[in-house]
Amino acid sequence: MGKEMNIRPKTSSNWLWWGLGTFFILVLAFRLGALSTNTYLEAPGEKVGIVKITGPIISSESINIQLEKFKNRKDISAIVLRIDSPGGLVAPTQEIYEKVKSIRGVKPIVSSMGSVAASGGYYIALGSDTLIANPGTIVGSIGVIMNYPIATELLDKVGIKFETVKSGGLKDVGSYSREVTDADRRHLNEMVTNIHSQFVKAVEDNRSINRSELIKLADGRVFTGLQSKDLGLVDVLGTFEDAVILAGTLGDIKGKPKTVEINKKNNSLFDLFTSNLEQATSSWFDELPAYRWRME
Repeated sequence: MGKEMNIRPKTSSNWLWWGLGTFFILVLAFRLGALSTNTYLEAPGEKVGIVKITGPIISSESINIQLEKFKNRKDISAIVLRIDSPGGLVAPTQEIYEKVKSIRGVKPIVSSMGSVAASGGYYIALGSDTLIANPGTIVGSIGVIMNYPIATELLDKVGIKFETVKSGGLKDVGSYSREVTDADRRHLNEMVTNIHSQFVKAVEDNRSINRSELIKLADGRVFTGLQSKDLGLVDVLGTFEDAVILAGTLGDIKGKPKTVEINKKNNSLFDLFTSNLEQATSSWFDELPAYRWRME
């Protein structure tokens, strides 16, 4: 009986070690496979790099890294920027736009518009060689918006008062704890007008549209892709596949071009959580107790 009791734990232990060993072998094989895939993707050849901009534009870092990599890779002959975005924050939008412009002339870059390429999404597309939209794509919204909450009545009801010490009369512009003054409105209107002028200038620099006609279009309204083609806001009507074929032609690729996207790392539970959190906060713009400049 004693011997049997000694044998069973040993057998169970062996199975445990065999299981762990098999698990690590599978993980190693998966990693080696991923490495071999990366090597294949960077092998010499003529390909079109795909960079996707989806949802609100709240950061430029990831997009610009992808664009820079494709700009420098010898196996990439052209780039397609797939845009499906209603716009976003001003500074990240302008940073991506400038990156796109820096690629133009080095390699052909085509902007393919999905369901929507409005405001900041359209601003970014302006930097490319060719703009392609579907007939039903929502395009335009050449404008700037800024808003913030005023909570003075709520604060009065709950008995909360703010004591503000500031170095100048406009230092606390946008504060939710006090009423908006005429000086606030003049200052903010000047800033909105200035940023709007920058947007209009970007359109004027990249599209062959008479300025007087452009000013009429730049009142924040949106257009269909079909309307945008007639107005000169886009160059071609077509699908994502059409954009890839055009990029291949511009990049002197013979035959149907192969496409490449920058490999994404396997998301950990933490990555998934932070990604979902970022997406959630991007929809809170109108609820934050401070203002943000947005292209909408």
